[in-house]
Amino acid sequence: MSRPGTATPALALVLLAVTVAGVGAQGAALEDPDYYGQEIWSQEPYYARPEPESETFSPPLPAGPGEEWEPRPQEPRPPKRATKPKKAPKREKSAPEPPPPGKNSNKKVVRTKSSEKAANDDHNVRVAHEDVRESCPPLGLETLKITDFQLHASTAKRYGLGAHRGRLNIQAGINENDFYDGAWCAGRNDLQQWIEVDARRLTRFTGVITQGRNSLWLSDWVTSYKVMVSNDSHTWVTVKNGSGDMIFEGNSEKEIPVLNELPIPMVARYIRINPQSWFDNGSICMRMEILGCPLPDPNNYYHRRNEMTTTDDLDFKHHNYKEMRQLMKVVNEMCPNITRIYNIGKSHQGLKLYAVEISDHPGEHEVGEPEFHYIAGAHGNEVLGRELLLLLVQFLCQEYLARNARIVHLVEETRIHILPSLNPDGYEKAYEGGSELGGWSLGRWTHDGIDINNNFPDLNTLLWEAEDRQNVPRKVPNHYIAIPEWFLSENATVAAETRAVIAWMEKIPFVLGGNLQGGELVVAYPYDLVRSPWKTQEHTPTPDDHVFRWLAYAYASTHRLMTDARRRVCHTEEFQKEEGTVNGASWHTVAGSLNDFSYLHTNCFELSIYVGCDKYPHESQLPEEWENNRESLIVFMEQVHRGIKGLVRDSHGKGIPNAVISVEGVNHDIRTANDGDYWRLLNPGEYVVTAKAEGFTASTKNCMVGYDMGATRCDFTLSKTNMARIREIMEKFGKQPVSLPARRLKLRGRKRRQRG
Repeated sequence: MSRPGTATPALALVLLAVTVAGVGAQGAALEDPDYYGQEIWSQEPYYARPEPESETFSPPLPAGPGEEWEPRPQEPRPPKRATKPKKAPKREKSAPEPPPPGKNSNKKVVRTKSSEKAANDDHNVRVAHEDVRESCPPLGLETLKITDFQLHASTAKRYGLGAHRGRLNIQAGINENDFYDGAWCAGRNDLQQWIEVDARRLTRFTGVITQGRNSLWLSDWVTSYKVMVSNDSHTWVTVKNGSGDMIFEGNSEKEIPVLNELPIPMVARYIRINPQSWFDNGSICMRMEILGCPLPDPNNYYHRRNEMTTTDDLDFKHHNYKEMRQLMKVVNEMCPNITRIYNIGKSHQGLKLYAVEISDHPGEHEVGEPEFHYIAGAHGNEVLGRELLLLLVQFLCQEYLARNARIVHLVEETRIHILPSLNPDGYEKAYEGGSELGGWSLGRWTHDGIDINNNFPDLNTLLWEAEDRQNVPRKVPNHYIAIPEWFLSENATVAAETRAVIAWMEKIPFVLGGNLQGGELVVAYPYDLVRSPWKTQEHTPTPDDHVFRWLAYAYASTHRLMTDARRRVCHTEEFQKEEGTVNGASWHTVAGSLNDFSYLHTNCFELSIYVGCDKYPHESQLPEEWENNRESLIVFMEQVHRGIKGLVRDSHGKGIPNAVISVEGVNHDIRTANDGDYWRLLNPGEYVVTAKAEGFTASTKNCMVGYDMGATRCDFTLSKTNMARIREIMEKFGKQPVSLPARRLKLRGRKRRQRG
């Protein structure tokens, strides 16, 4: 067995000829003679499965004389479906790539006879042993890191089924014959069809994940396929099983992802999937993700410029329930003076719904200080929001300790509540499947099959019916609408998590909140339910529509991608016409949403923030997603200090709870908290504001809201009405006040009897 370092002069001449001719289109890789000798750093593993030996296919190079090959046929690996991921090992350096023949190396190169035949037949693909098999993250078809221009196919049925739609978990539009269908579908059903990915740099490909077509009406999926790689998109090398082409088992239905790991990692720029069989009654259609590790290329400015890095020292990983609790405990120990851990209730399975409070006086409501909350994980499989909130908790603690003036001011002037996992039961199901194998909906619902996001009482219909009968505000107020009795009964189909959130929001006077969701990149504001019952999409604004638009834009405009007109749509919707925001009802109607309930039952203005196209991104994507959302998360919290605030007190200086604050021209009121303090979100402008309470004379003021951050102080002092004073005096002496209307009726009755 020979070593690469003993290559003959003849081999060196062959290599020189290859370099001059540009065989393999290796570009910058061949310009650097030590390229393949550079050290490769392993990334966080997708599936950590160390194996005794592993091989790597390198870009095409001619075989040198005198190199020996020993037979060792490759056994096909069974496809992997949703399985529980194993614990990831610590990040280590992987074995370096073998240098080209003729360069010094201590690494032995072993070839088998079958591999030698394959190398001769398939343009001399090199094989190199490694001690440990390297697992790689997704290239980014689902996260859109791979652009449409990097996806190509042999044919397509039509544009809406082109290669750019062949992304894992992509969803079809309402009309499946439009531009946004649910897969790549070949124009013909034969063995010459393919779809390929251009990684734009040399990449170590380790696996392929496939799905069928997302469709309500059709059943299309690929049941087996071949995998090929190339460095120039002209000369292709097929993955081998011994001396023959390896056939990978595909899907058996259209939604569950199936993972196939390559028996030997293959280093190339392009990878191609060639379907070999498909569902009998269907067509060649597939969605996919490619697992691969891009090789280092320090000479390529394009790649360096587009690499996302973060300077924040945070725990960038996925946390299961136990790890989440441990992380909260660590943060609390780091910042005991500004944090408090508590729970708002339990899930159906008995897991506590933990929240972290961040304030300079944790555990108490400070008069005049607004309350804010973030919620994530209502859908258990939308994991990105959960991890962003855990990162936010760490960040606020670290920056407060570092005396970051902006964060210190936010913490000292706001009481912040962060609930990272509202549906921990659903998350545990998604966690078992892993970041790529859970599909689109595994873990979305609670353990008892309820969608929390749509599980709140429908107060919209109560309000609108009362308005149509002109019973507002006489019988039904325009705010603080009571929950129907049937919803409060034990037999109602209401999740334990939903009841816990309702009790939480009734207890704490939240002013502003955001619930983080996934699968899209947009901020949705209420109403979420259309007013016209026969429509599924209709713009349905609240009386505070301008305020909600501003709040939504505050988040979207500071996000790195939401308002980028050049970015590709996640699935089917184009939100750029409204700068990355959308009225919920104009997108899709939802009855009983958290946003609508919060607005109509409490003082809180709630918005849904969809933080990424990929609901459950790979761990390696978390730093980039944090950078995308960090500024937005902070800016949105700061909006709680916009508008007016103040105290409503009586003539003795005592706060009046439950006083109504009305703004002229806005048909939605709010109420004061237990201490008489209030906060009313408003855009800049001059407003006529009235404070009123039962037993008190109403008071009206002009309040100016400026453009600078910070709510305008607008206090009210209310005097008791004459009737209230009379009642107070009579009650003091143990007598009841006289009801004048009743007294008049009694006198009239006497007169009638006397006349008779």
